[in-house]
Amino acid sequence: MAATDATRAVGGRARGREQLEAETWELLGDLYLLQKPRVMAICREYDLFPPQLLVLRALDRPRPMRDVAATMGCDNSNLTGITDRLEERGLVQRSPDPDDRRVKRLVLTEDGERLRDEIAARLRPPPPGAIDSLTQRDLRQLQALLRKALG
Repeated sequence: MAATDATRAVGGRARGREQLEAETWELLGDLYLLQKPRVMAICREYDLFPPQLLVLRALDRPRPMRDVAATMGCDNSNLTGITDRLEERGLVQRSPDPDDRRVKRLVLTEDGERLRDEIAARLRPPPPGAIDSLTQRDLRQLQALLRKALG
C-alpha cells in the first residue's frame, strides 16, 4: 500500500509538472502572438515575407544554408527559394564555406545588415500592454528565467 501511495504521489507531481509546463508554454505563445500584428505590418512595409524576415534575423554571422534551414525548421529546398528572393534584393549573398567549398554559407550584405538592424530596433520595444504591469523586479526575474530556459 505504501508503494502505491508513493507511486501515486510521484505520478501526481509528474502530471502536475506537465500541466504547469504546458500552461506556461501556452502563456508564452499568447505573449508571442501579441507581436504578430506588428511583425506582419513591418513585413508588408518592407515588402518581405515572414520567412525572409526570419532568415535576416538568423544571420547574426555567416552560416551554412543547412544550419539556417534547421533553425527555421524547413527543408533546404524551401530555403533556396527564400534566399533567391533575398539575394535578388541585394540583402544576402551565398558564399563558399572556407572549411568546405561544397557548403554554401549565407552572408548578409551591408544593405541586409542595415535592414535587419532597423527592423530589430522597431521590434525591440514590447507591444503596448504586453508587459506594462510588471515591475522592474518582475522584469529582471523574468529575464533571468528566460535566459535560464534558453540555456
